Amino acid sequence: MTPRKAPTATTPSTKLFVLDTNVLMHDPTSLFRFEEHDIYLPIFVLEELDNNKKGMTEVARNARQASRFLDTLISESTPNMEEGVPLNSQGNMAAAGRLFLQTQFISNELPANLVMGKADNAILGVVMFLHKQQSGRQVTLVSKDINMRIKARALGLSAQDYFNDKVLEDTDLLYTGVRALPQDFWDKHGKDMKSGPQGEHMFYDIQGPLCRDLMVNQFVYQENDGGNPFYAVVTAQSGNGAMLRTLTDYTHQKNAIWGITARNREQNFVLNLLMNPEIDFITLLGQAGTGKTLLTLAAGLMQTLEHKLYSEIIMTRVTVPVGEDIGFLPGTEEEKMSPWMGALDDNLDVLNKSDEESGEWGRAATRDLIRSRIKIKSLNFMRGRTFLNKFLIIDEAQNLTPKQMKTLITRAGPGTKVVCMGNIAQIDTPYLSEGSSGLTYVVDRFKGWEHSGHVTLQRGERSRLADHAAEVL
Repeated sequence: MTPRKAPTATTPSTKLFVLDTNVLMHDPTSLFRFEEHDIYLPIFVLEELDNNKKGMTEVARNARQASRFLDTLISESTPNMEEGVPLNSQGNMAAAGRLFLQTQFISNELPANLVMGKADNAILGVVMFLHKQQSGRQVTLVSKDINMRIKARALGLSAQDYFNDKVLEDTDLLYTGVRALPQDFWDKHGKDMKSGPQGEHMFYDIQGPLCRDLMVNQFVYQENDGGNPFYAVVTAQSGNGAMLRTLTDYTHQKNAIWGITARNREQNFVLNLLMNPEIDFITLLGQAGTGKTLLTLAAGLMQTLEHKLYSEIIMTRVTVPVGEDIGFLPGTEEEKMSPWMGALDDNLDVLNKSDEESGEWGRAATRDLIRSRIKIKSLNFMRGRTFLNKFLIIDEAQNLTPKQMKTLITRAGPGTKVVCMGNIAQIDTPYLSEGSSGLTYVVDRFKGWEHSGHVTLQRGERSRLADHAAEVL
């Protein structure tokens, strides 16, 4: 049997995209992301949405949301489903195509040796049928499943990944927050120097073509072999003009933060961001050993215990294991999270050893004081909460989806600073890539905002073994 009426192109240029279930469960709004092209949903996709709608996981929530979108579209359409459901009823989403649902089962179009009854193969059968029936139109399977796409191409069908959730195709183009100034920069852009308050910083009002490419809170530097290096941050930018402000030198022991000094240029930039009370949101990228967690904890302790800017430090991370899952963990929320917080304990040991004069008893007392001001929270219980005057650290943020990242960042109330850090080269979550990670998403969306900053750390400071392993392995 075949569908009573196959979808037809409104114009010769429109395409027909057959969506796999994992696309809808990854991004329910994917229904509205195909512009003027049409979408076809096999009946097995609806079956799989129904099978995955129960529970409190992100996948279950997305399955329910996709079903709600479908219900709204169908209930607002005309009774003639065979003509397709207009997708432009969602006025705030750019879509002008039509949605087609499989109204009847089709005959088996697959090779006899493929297992029937399996949802993936049934969807491939629908794609093959449409491919033959609509030979004059491009029919493409859209799936997040790599093996599904490989099987489709092996059968001579067009298949592609879902690209709309990707912030960047090439993560080498991702905003780094740092820019080197050319050697002839001052000759082309002028140098109107002004002193800052109490002479702490110098301000430079510059004019020139490079200013158009600068962003607020972006760090710039110029290093010469013989002279003193120039480090500054962009405080304002408009057209061909910009204002630069020199930095506090956190590489010097007199400016040490909880006994920690910056060991390289990027670490100095990071501490200037972390210690700036006007910056509410910070993102840090870098491979293992670049100092992301250590610098963030040091700045958090200094501003919580010494400067009293924040009432406590809250640390959370995604609980995605590197190896096999060890099952449920006993205890309270904090006890369940403690096995995931080894990085916190390691860095607290380093920070606590920095005070050599207090002796063993003093260090033990300091350790207890520090731990009393650091709260470990699970992401599972963040929805609906509001954090006031907190220093919120989100570790391993590369494993978050953009939707999860939005849920977390919007928990911040007045006086709260949020620091997201991670390494997009170490993503453990299925269906996430460097281009679609929530961390990549917020780095790109927040760049240039006057109350946010970003730095990509380049140089590892853990050990020569760790640095060499990161390069060669």
